[in-house]
Amino acid sequence: MASERMPRLVLTMGDPSGIGPEVIVKALSDPTVRGMAHCLVVGNAAILRQAAKLVKANLPVRSVSGFDDPAFDPDGLNVLDAVELDLQRWTPQKPNEESGRAAIRAIEVATQLVLQGIADALVTAPIHKAAAHQAGLPFAGHTEFLAALCGVTETRLMLVCDELRVIHVTGHMALRDALAALTPERIIKTVELALPVLSWLGFDHPRIAVAALNPHAGEGGAFGDEEARLLRPAIERLRASGLEVSGPVPADSVFWQAWQGAFDLVVALYHDQGHIPVKVLAFDRAVNVTAGLPIVRTSPDHGVALDIAWQNRARATSLMAAIRWAVVMAKRRALGRSG
Repeated sequence: MASERMPRLVLTMGDPSGIGPEVIVKALSDPTVRGMAHCLVVGNAAILRQAAKLVKANLPVRSVSGFDDPAFDPDGLNVLDAVELDLQRWTPQKPNEESGRAAIRAIEVATQLVLQGIADALVTAPIHKAAAHQAGLPFAGHTEFLAALCGVTETRLMLVCDELRVIHVTGHMALRDALAALTPERIIKTVELALPVLSWLGFDHPRIAVAALNPHAGEGGAFGDEEARLLRPAIERLRASGLEVSGPVPADSVFWQAWQGAFDLVVALYHDQGHIPVKVLAFDRAVNVTAGLPIVRTSPDHGVALDIAWQNRARATSLMAAIRWAVVMAKRRALGRSG
């Protein structure tokens, strides 16, 4: 990303049956958001025009071939119309194979634009997993698909807001499976995957805390041995590598300490351990960042919200935050490369 130009972001439309199109229109209707970056939406122009009409946006929707198209309008909604969608087979609030195929195609095209250096970061609207699977997606979900497109095998979910940064050792799995998956190696790998993202966020020498699993960090073994058996060996190896890592810190206090500024990152051991504090603090401002990808990827921390889709009820707050954090990380990533 050249320092003399604005960052270039590509946004995927998401599943067109969900709230993706309308929150994209709402976000890009804000001149402050448009002033952060040049945004190119990869999707279907007809759907975006319908969404603009729905939300009564005073924003021209333009079909363009890319950022350098003379028709690209910094004050408009620019769509790379790369997604075929049979509107006769599409219904708001009812994802199906047609909508799933459209979502998959948008991800493929947008990811390539970032991998090729045409865009600086990727912001993804939510997809509907069942519809994507119906359309032939051979991956468990969105992130696994992105990992395959980027040629990596391991990623982690990181939640970012102004108050907290939390990365998860395990993700979408039953709690018993998450506990079985905990190993010192997985914890170490999670921290390693977090480091580039932390650098893009401005933390070159991060202070990291590993949350404990058991109450009171196991109380010396009275409430479980995972702290001694799994967590402390990982923490010791991370410290030996030169990182500033604390823990295991009891989970009922570590997030408060991080909120107060003691830590730059908390390592949560399972999904809800990390999600609950972030959502209490920043329910509609938290952003999903994928650690482990060679590109900057953010997404709003919500799903397709079919119950309110295409009713002009969805708020764009989280998507606007995803755009803001993508810009922050893209700029700092570019500075690191140029330095």
